[in-house]
Amino acid sequence: MGVLRFPIPCKGENHLTTTTEAEIIKILSEEKNMRKAAERLFLTQPALSQRLQTIEKDWGAQLFIRSQKGLTATPAGELVIQYSIDTLTQKEEIFEKIQALNSKVHGTLKIACASIVGQTWLPKVLKDFVTLYPDAKISLITGWSSEIVKALYEGEAHVGIVRGQAEWKGKKIHLFRDMMYLVDKEIEAVDDILTTDRPFIQFKSDSNYYQEIQLWWQRHFSSNPRRQIIVDQIETCKQMAMNGIGYAILPSITLNGEEKVNKIPLVNNEKDTELTRDTWLIGYEASFELRQVAAFVNVVMDHARCLYDYSKK
Repeated sequence: MGVLRFPIPCKGENHLTTTTEAEIIKILSEEKNMRKAAERLFLTQPALSQRLQTIEKDWGAQLFIRSQKGLTATPAGELVIQYSIDTLTQKEEIFEKIQALNSKVHGTLKIACASIVGQTWLPKVLKDFVTLYPDAKISLITGWSSEIVKALYEGEAHVGIVRGQAEWKGKKIHLFRDMMYLVDKEIEAVDDILTTDRPFIQFKSDSNYYQEIQLWWQRHFSSNPRRQIIVDQIETCKQMAMNGIGYAILPSITLNGEEKVNKIPLVNNEKDTELTRDTWLIGYEASFELRQVAAFVNVVMDHARCLYDYSKK
């Protein structure tokens, strides 16, 4: 460890001491005996005596009176002893604070999140995160998945949460896969769509969500919906379906199980598999090394494990 010097004013001048000198003075004041102090400091008595002389010369005052009975602090020595104790106490406190910095999660966690996840799933995750790490700050951006990727590219976020096919060359962690449902107050089967006059309420964004729904429709039906309502917010789409205005196709992440509607799981005919949608955590490798990001990933993964992954059926 390098030598640290702390200035102290004395008679208009700045006299310096090192933490090693502070330890010598403190131990001498405790032991009041050169031999015992030398043993504690792992020094020879001549070496300790020489160090004490150097310290006294630096301070310009005699700090201890030597006698057959041992060492007695002078008035100047009492001042330097207290200073040495304060110096060592401050050093210990600083070490503790540094240790706390190394063990606690500090700093700002910058998240960019797909709106649908930010409105439904993420709030519970963030609640646990701020409870576990109250010293961390959160910056949150929400938007379409394409906007999330842009935020990462431009350095506006440490990590991003995106939906669908994540076109990302950096680190990518699969969080969960939720199922797509046909939701309606009246329709009880997918084939009922062919005979209903109820409008198909669709959420249109710049992501591939809209394209996936269009592709599914083309695979199952030979004509377009008789009536359509296009909205730009998935929550609007959901609320219109919940209020009986028409039917919608919604991911399970938007449904809490308390809705009084029919929920029909969608499947792909050729594979007879459920239509699902993935959620990913993405970012650059360097960002994942940050303490606040690593802590967030742990909380996110704990929550993700609680969700059912339909790919494992």
